[in-house]
Amino acid sequence: MAMNYEHLMQLKSEGQRFSYTDRETMLYAIGIGLGRDPLDENELPFVFEREALKTVPTLATVLTRMSVLKDSGFDYSKVVHGEQRLSLHRPLPPQGELVASSRVTEAYDKGPGKGAVIYTETKVDSAGDGKPMFTLVSTTFARGDGGFGGPAGSGPAPHVLPDRRPDGSVTLETRKDQALLYRLNGDRNPLHADPALAKRVGFPAPILHGLCTYGTACRALLAEVAKYDHTRITGFDVRFSSPVYPGESIATDYWVDETVVSFRCRIPERGDAVVINNGRCQLAS
Repeated sequence: MAMNYEHLMQLKSEGQRFSYTDRETMLYAIGIGLGRDPLDENELPFVFEREALKTVPTLATVLTRMSVLKDSGFDYSKVVHGEQRLSLHRPLPPQGELVASSRVTEAYDKGPGKGAVIYTETKVDSAGDGKPMFTLVSTTFARGDGGFGGPAGSGPAPHVLPDRRPDGSVTLETRKDQALLYRLNGDRNPLHADPALAKRVGFPAPILHGLCTYGTACRALLAEVAKYDHTRITGFDVRFSSPVYPGESIATDYWVDETVVSFRCRIPERGDAVVINNGRCQLAS
């Protein structure tokens, strides 16, 4: 089935229920690198339930698995994750019951041979009190589906980084087996595990999940800017620009302007190739 604009804009899923426990909370934290030093008292509360377990804000991206685009008609072999946005309406509890609804909000046709850009929004409430927990907005770039009859355009402009030297930078290592660990959060795409498949689609080796890179950037700012106070981060938006290979280091440069932290991520081992750009982290006032 070829992609069709009218059909695409009608895609939605409502009232799906999800649950998670402290197991998923700790597995996510370990999957993005927290707890590497088991004696680090700053990181231990994210991976050990000794006292009140803390939650990494970007845990929100793995708590629901909505398949609203499964019948979109685009070529899955040529799809990449373009952007991810997160708005937290309150801190995530370490376990909970959720109700989620998702829909396509925008779809732009860049023309034949140039691809399509599709925006989906997922709103998630607590099943307990019915109040909002978080909102996710994802951008899918369907490289093989331009010319489907949608409007021209590219969506909202990305966040602009300040025109000055970064206020700080932190470099975090990834493990060679990190994609195998992170995929246990729910994304079993074989591109992140199968060497033969990775080579067939043009990569020398399996790549790290984009959302693992996203979580690693959050881990960096959680430590450096929020001082491990997970309740301070209320928003986290990025634009993905290049893949990361497990075992590489991710350097996060950041700029602090009151409650807005701008950031980008680069790979020192590959000539500072930028892998996340136009990053915006919102802090609670």
